[in-house]
Amino acid sequence: MDWKLELVMVPVSDVDRAKTFYTEKAGFNLDVDHRAGEEFRVVQMTPAGSACSIAVGIGITKAAPGSAQGLHLVVSDIDAARSELAGRGVDVSEVQHFESGGMVPGPDPERRDYGSYAFFSDPDGNSWAVQEVRRGEPGA
Repeated sequence: MDWKLELVMVPVSDVDRAKTFYTEKAGFNLDVDHRAGEEFRVVQMTPAGSACSIAVGIGITKAAPGSAQGLHLVVSDIDAARSELAGRGVDVSEVQHFESGGMVPGPDPERRDYGSYAFFSDPDGNSWAVQEVRRGEPGA
């Protein structure tokens, strides 16, 4: 049996502000914006190429706004992804990688899978890591 993660709830304080951030700045595709009265609204958005979506809304989670931490997006080119986010107005960190003493500036010198990162947060403080994984690509 396959078990597929397809939707992650991201708790926010302002649904319209979050929808604008994720679609216009983070570049997610808008899948659904459904309202059933004043107490229920779900906005589902999906990063380009992803099988998993996120949902923000009213009446969909009891988690505190900003409490989703360490969500990961995987990209094949960390530099291009960081440039795209910055170009859309996202306050995104510089690219960095792990060494024995912790995080240091720049991509992983060997461009190993899972080695290079950039970080950003949405307006509520939900945090994201963008992680480079080039498996299966020429030169990877």
